[in-house]
Amino acid sequence: MSEQGSGWPFVGRGGQLAAVREALRSGTGVMIAGEAGVGKSRLAAEALATSPGYAVVRALGTETASMIPFGAFAHVLTGPPEGGENQLRWAARHLRERARTVARRGELLVSVDDAHRLDPASAALVHYLAGSGAARVLVTVRSGEPQPAPVAALWKDELLDRIELPPLTADEVGQVLAGALGGEVAAETVRHLARVSGGNVLYLREVVQAARNGGRLAERDGQWRRRGELSMSTRLRELVEERIGHLDEEEREVLELVAFGEPLGTELLASLTSVRAVERVENRGLVVAVGEGRREELRLGHPLYGEVVRGGCGTLRTRRRLRMLAEGLEASGLRRREDELRAAVWRLDSGSAAAPGMLVSAARLAWGRQDPRLAERLARAAIEAGAGVAAVALLGEVLMVLGDAESALAALRRAARDALTEDDRAQHAFSLGINLAWAGADAEACEVLDVAARTLTEPAWLQEAHVYRAVADCFAGRLDGAARSLARARTHGPMTVRGDAHAASMEAWVAAYSGRAELSLAIADRALASVESWRDEAPHALPSFLDALCAARTFSGRLDGAAAAAEQGMELPGAELSVSGFAAHRAAVSRLRGDAAGALRWCGDDLARMPAREPYLGRVLAEQAHALALLGRTDEAADVLAQAAATASRWAFTRQHAMQAAVWVAAARGDLDEAVRLCVRAAGHAEEHGLLGGLMFALHDLVRLGGTAGERLPALVERIDGPLVRLLAGHARAVGDAAALGAVAGEFERSGLLLYAAEATAQEAAAYREAGRGTLARGAQTRAWALARRCPGVSTPALVELATPELTPRQREIVQLAAAGLTNRQIADRLTLSTRTAANHLQAAYDKLGINDRTQVGRLLAAL
Repeated sequence: MSEQGSGWPFVGRGGQLAAVREALRSGTGVMIAGEAGVGKSRLAAEALATSPGYAVVRALGTETASMIPFGAFAHVLTGPPEGGENQLRWAARHLRERARTVARRGELLVSVDDAHRLDPASAALVHYLAGSGAARVLVTVRSGEPQPAPVAALWKDELLDRIELPPLTADEVGQVLAGALGGEVAAETVRHLARVSGGNVLYLREVVQAARNGGRLAERDGQWRRRGELSMSTRLRELVEERIGHLDEEEREVLELVAFGEPLGTELLASLTSVRAVERVENRGLVVAVGEGRREELRLGHPLYGEVVRGGCGTLRTRRRLRMLAEGLEASGLRRREDELRAAVWRLDSGSAAAPGMLVSAARLAWGRQDPRLAERLARAAIEAGAGVAAVALLGEVLMVLGDAESALAALRRAARDALTEDDRAQHAFSLGINLAWAGADAEACEVLDVAARTLTEPAWLQEAHVYRAVADCFAGRLDGAARSLARARTHGPMTVRGDAHAASMEAWVAAYSGRAELSLAIADRALASVESWRDEAPHALPSFLDALCAARTFSGRLDGAAAAAEQGMELPGAELSVSGFAAHRAAVSRLRGDAAGALRWCGDDLARMPAREPYLGRVLAEQAHALALLGRTDEAADVLAQAAATASRWAFTRQHAMQAAVWVAAARGDLDEAVRLCVRAAGHAEEHGLLGGLMFALHDLVRLGGTAGERLPALVERIDGPLVRLLAGHARAVGDAAALGAVAGEFERSGLLLYAAEATAQEAAAYREAGRGTLARGAQTRAWALARRCPGVSTPALVELATPELTPRQREIVQLAAAGLTNRQIADRLTLSTRTAANHLQAAYDKLGINDRTQVGRLLAAL
């Protein structure tokens, strides 16, 4: 079905559009091939609309017309051939005559949509037109569909260029959605819609329409966001059913099993059904084979096939299919770890019994795969099946990250009397201790974990006892204590896979927040190189490593790397993670780059999915308040800051975010004395808790506010890794020295720190004014204004006095021509002025801008 006329924007196909237009210009013609709904017809229409000068005849292949000779061209062909005239020549002559009648000029171009449905005569005509050069030809065909031999020969015989049109990428889906919805779309919503639609434009449009009609997709806080799972409309279901087509009973069984169990090993599926039925379904593109290590697995050809197929199964049929899958996988021997997880889930969903040990093992694997909701479900099922303390301990950790530490603590306290073996006592103590630390009960958490460290005897449990104690120390802001606990963990024999991964992740974390970025990055890079060997065993490790990467890269000035790590963290499979709030890191990068509005958007992505009682929520709210303050939205900033302060108060490092945001909320309200006081307080808090990265930013905020950090900021150069601390220290030393401030501003700009660059340049202008050097002051002020323009909507105390350079329209025009390289005489000739007048206008503009010559104009031009 064509999407032409849908009103949706045409984006993401620039390369293919250029290729089609070039093929038409060269006289080769082109065949556009792709799956149903990917936008073949729209691409062809855009190519015709942007390629004027042709006399166009359009045709459409349909099942009805395919039963009639020349059926696709019946609307332009009249009467039978005269006197035994060759039918193809007769048809070609009629097309040329019809085109001339309508267009009166231009070369004939025949455009055929769905050419795979052409009747034999129409297909032969299209081949004749392309082969004889009687017309240029543009056709669309559906990939995987049988084609008439003349149509297939068009590209096999190289009469036409063939262009494969793939589904839209996630980025392209985002562009389409932004244009179609008329506003910004949250990144998580884009990812979900791209995954559900498979990049198919037709399906995407129907999913979006159904979601909007059902209230599941709406604009909130300036962004379009989904809420809950998106439902299918009747129209979308019918479209997908039409694409699936008729299935016999064997084929339906194959498709249902894949829909409930994908990805499925081909051997397993064949053992449950028949090899020939699997082959028939695969040949139709309803399932596709993908390589998974040494195994070949089958997935549905499109995500929506599963929605339709599963929706067509009743409760009893669904349970029967799931039991078949579980029994078949168990009969195969559960050779891979995930086999046990999948079999347990199928057992659970089918209502059939599963062994308690199997459920606990499956719950651990789900937790290791960052799927806390599934882990919770499996752990509860294990407890009901009689699994005991191990299942309760696992449930406790999972409930903690789902924001329900109260329920976790209650369940763990009830289970304490049942923890009789060392294994049970260890797991119970670790879960209870981490939950207490998470809830802010530091003293009790440390007591529980210290008792475990004194009484346990197995080296593996002792390792974990000290690692969990280190986590409690980190939450409380005792980074030195955490480092000592981690060192003790490594004294208890060779580290287990789980113990080593968890210990290394906390070592990287401690190093990052205490300013040792290089050590943190080295630990993280080494561990992440072998992530597949430990990720299932150590559920806390991967998000902790990513958090450490974000912090280490930000504190050392590696903004691109910090952004990449934050986005990777936000895309981890589970919406609720053992370490979350990655949007705070991503937003901080945007803020440092001067994009406060972008920072707000990133915060919105995380806030839409984080549990209300999640402690990491505080740092995201703090970053949101910080961005709102920079944008001058002071009342909103104050409200969000109050929420951030309450949520972040439990942990020292999240509290640091809220304290630094408070500085800029006060500054936005014009209370600079309070802002400075809060800045000193934030610096003291960071120093007390060893958060040297936070200390660095707090001391630099003093410099940005017009105060002084004394020697404290320069002294950090010896304690913190990376170029950023040296640059911030250089800013502190340059205060009052206009030339030095200009040099620092240039370094800030080259490092991508546009907000800092604008502020330092504004301080440079102030220093020149104070020294009585007006021309240099005007030049610096113009540069500061231009830099501030690259930080849309942002205002800080250093920037409030910037004024727009007041150029007349004529002066702007002449400055633009000068920046383009024209001489004064050339400008005068272009504008019909005397050379002297042009020169006078240009000099007046130079005086207002505070610059000396043409070489400085280009840099400012984009902002003027």
